[in-house]
Amino acid sequence: MAAGAMHFFALNTGLRNNVVHVRAQQAAPGQQELIRSGAVRAIPPRDAAVALQAEGFRLLDIRPAWEHSKARVAGALHVPFFVEDTDGTLLTLLKKWVHFGYIGLWTGQLLTTINEGFLTEVEVLVPNKDDKILVACGEGLRSMIAVRVLHEGGYKNLGWLAGGFNRAGDSDFPKVEGTMKLQYATVGGVSYIFLQLLILLKVFKD
Repeated sequence: MAAGAMHFFALNTGLRNNVVHVRAQQAAPGQQELIRSGAVRAIPPRDAAVALQAEGFRLLDIRPAWEHSKARVAGALHVPFFVEDTDGTLLTLLKKWVHFGYIGLWTGQLLTTINEGFLTEVEVLVPNKDDKILVACGEGLRSMIAVRVLHEGGYKNLGWLAGGFNRAGDSDFPKVEGTMKLQYATVGGVSYIFLQLLILLKVFKD
């Protein structure tokens, strides 16, 4: 990818990550300790295939539906940790307006809230809490919160996809479905248009 495209991609991810990072600190301040202590295993994308195929991990994609629909690993479980905030109160409508102006227009991300049924939905899909689960999101921050919730819910064999799908190479997850590369599924809004233009310009240049 051209340097300019990478710059736009980084800006888009950075804006969203700043918001998610605040949520991560507020929702579960001890979640990083689970990884540092080894209670949750950090698995980089380059090692994910071995973990899934040889070590018996099941991939749990916790991204919201609009990211999942763009690109997803075939066969992965999907339970969103954040869902669209559909509350119709005046306060929420005001938050949506501010969110769109500062973040949504650029990144294409909707205003979200934590999925209160997350743990229950995972328990339906993975009733055996001794099963190995590799938890993944776009950049690794949302999944860091999710592993804390799952750990407190009784799941003890947890892996965390370090850096998220954004850090994955094209060959790290060979079976990917959707309309775009897994690494770019978090890109949306105006930044997605710029990304496509820059990639197109690079193609013509090459």
